[in-house]
Amino acid sequence: MEIYQLRYFLAVAETGNFTKAAGRVFVSQPSLSQQILNLEEEVGQKLFHRMARKVVLTDAGLKLLETARRVLSEVDQTLQELKESTGLGPKVAVGAIPTVASFFFPAVIAHCRANEIPLVIQTQEDFRRPLTEAVLEGHLDWALISVPFNEPRLHFEKLYSEPLWVAMSAHHRLAQVGNLTFDALRDENFILLGEASTLTLQIQHFCGDADFEPRISHRCGQLATAKSLTALGLGITVLPRSARSATDPEGLIFRKFSGPVQPSRDIALVRHRRRHLGRGAQVFADVARAVVGPIASTTTSAPFKSGS
Repeated sequence: MEIYQLRYFLAVAETGNFTKAAGRVFVSQPSLSQQILNLEEEVGQKLFHRMARKVVLTDAGLKLLETARRVLSEVDQTLQELKESTGLGPKVAVGAIPTVASFFFPAVIAHCRANEIPLVIQTQEDFRRPLTEAVLEGHLDWALISVPFNEPRLHFEKLYSEPLWVAMSAHHRLAQVGNLTFDALRDENFILLGEASTLTLQIQHFCGDADFEPRISHRCGQLATAKSLTALGLGITVLPRSARSATDPEGLIFRKFSGPVQPSRDIALVRHRRRHLGRGAQVFADVARAVVGPIASTTTSAPFKSGS
């Protein structure tokens, strides 16, 4: 049994398709299929039920699955540690959702530079589902996502909570309203991120609690676009406090919600439960905790205190 055969097996198991699996591991489909047949011959049992449009693990395949994941994780981690021991420095691969990545990654890098921490960080900005899949597949050491999120194979460490604020044009009719609640937004046009955004899902949830469905006039792929359209008076949006920046477009203002219950979100650092953390991943976690410390206690608009 070869390491590359386990990689091929895992790719087929996770994609449920030989063609997709071949693309993931960068080999031709016939080559991948032959290696799976060789592996099945070696173990003496079929590992997959081959159906018309997909493949499904047999009982023997299910037994091999967790072992393959553990072995490959240990091999990859060992290779990573060997590379770090050659003087390249500790490395870590980290992902974050868009509403976190834009300020979190610069803050972490600034902190490392200011404190002379030789950490090489590979970053990925994406929505929650792709990030968690990347963690489970071993492509990322850590991901920063909003919670709750149900995935028993992941370990969750809550980093911080922050309130959600309403962003609008300075000339908007709600700019001077004293008591601002979600109910006051029922007649407004909403400018939101894509449907896969966890922030968008959370906003829709809060609107539902206020017994209305948000009227979405614009969907944006980037926070900067949502802010620009909001500043132009084309609608309102709801953003985490940390999204407020000194580089925001002119005329964009943020208002807090009033009332006993303040809309907020929780951000967690997640990793694979069974994956050993290398030196780079451990250093990154320490830096992340240090960097987000101020956000848990401050009421200012500054999300992080960088370089300290």
